[in-house]
Amino acid sequence: MILLMQDVYPKVHRLSFLKDVLICSLGAYGGPEAHYGVFTDQMVVKKQYLTEEELVELIALTGVLPGPSSTQTIIAIGYKIGGPVLAILTFLVWAMPAILIMTALSFMYVFLSRINLDADGLRYIAPMAVGFIAVAAFRIGRKVIKNTMTALLFVLGAVVTYLIRSAWVFPVVLLAGGVIAVLSTKEKQLWQRSRIRPSWLYLALFAGIAIGTILLVQWFDHRLLTLFDRFYRFGYLVIGGGQVVIPYMYTDLVHVQGYMTTQEFLTGFGIVQGIPGPMFSFSAYAGGLASRSGGVLMQILGALAAATGIFLPGILLIFFVYPIWESLKQIKGIRVSLSGITAVAGGLIAIAAVILMTASGFSFDNILVLLVTVGLLVTKKIPAPFIVLLTLLAGFLL
Repeated sequence: MILLMQDVYPKVHRLSFLKDVLICSLGAYGGPEAHYGVFTDQMVVKKQYLTEEELVELIALTGVLPGPSSTQTIIAIGYKIGGPVLAILTFLVWAMPAILIMTALSFMYVFLSRINLDADGLRYIAPMAVGFIAVAAFRIGRKVIKNTMTALLFVLGAVVTYLIRSAWVFPVVLLAGGVIAVLSTKEKQLWQRSRIRPSWLYLALFAGIAIGTILLVQWFDHRLLTLFDRFYRFGYLVIGGGQVVIPYMYTDLVHVQGYMTTQEFLTGFGIVQGIPGPMFSFSAYAGGLASRSGGVLMQILGALAAATGIFLPGILLIFFVYPIWESLKQIKGIRVSLSGITAVAGGLIAIAAVILMTASGFSFDNILVLLVTVGLLVTKKIPAPFIVLLTLLAGFLL
């Protein structure tokens, strides 16, 4: 499969391709939907590394796999062009700028206190972040609600996760959505046979790391190991990208573990909207804050452990699935189950906006910031980085 693809497309110089990946990284704002527009412009129209149809198929594949969907998409393009080695280099060029920026921003609260600048100036970032989540929920809701069943699953995901504030509920309700979709469908011959020859090594690594870290944290109480374990779990339990992982991460890091406050969490999530690259880079900020009690070096290591943990499952899964994608996408049962999973995920995002706004507070100025953010995002008159900058200025100047 891969060899055939490399025959169809001419050989590409690695440095030239990675330069195009860097262009995508520095120009990709606003989450997966916006990232795909950048990929289309740079990878399809300008450089013709693949066709638009192939890109849409990759988006469909990564949209139903656990992990960061836009990151997995560009990794798959790298795999297509130059195999596993170029795929890894593609990830590093794509993700590292954002990871480094968010690692540095995890020191923001310490920096503000040292220069005697009131961190209260960041107060409007939280309702602004809720605005981003609300718009994402609306857009994803329009995409995943296709009939009565998916609408009910959307509501189910929202109601259950609102009533049960525990980290374990997220994977359970997502899996339940997939099972309900399969049981309720009228489609026939869901599990027809399809000949596949997967590379089991990547799946074995994926499962081995998942099980191994769970066991290790039971025996060794170390913050870096715990962070890697938790963020690795975030990476393989969430389908749909950065917005979907936020409610799961918020419940675990703020309510269950108490690693940071709601304000600190939402500040980081708000700021990540204004920097280019994958939204999963938020993990570096969260991991840094969770490790700040151990000093500067521990904070940097915590950020890298969290970022490595959250991206690694998606990388291993795309390495396992992509070479057999042509065969897998013919299995009807997989497509049907994913319609239920994505509908539930949409409900998680929608209720996350309500939960986070409640935590932030329904004061007049917070509501105003929320409404202005939603209005600007919907009209698309001001890019996301400028919305973040304007919100920061409003917080410190008003």
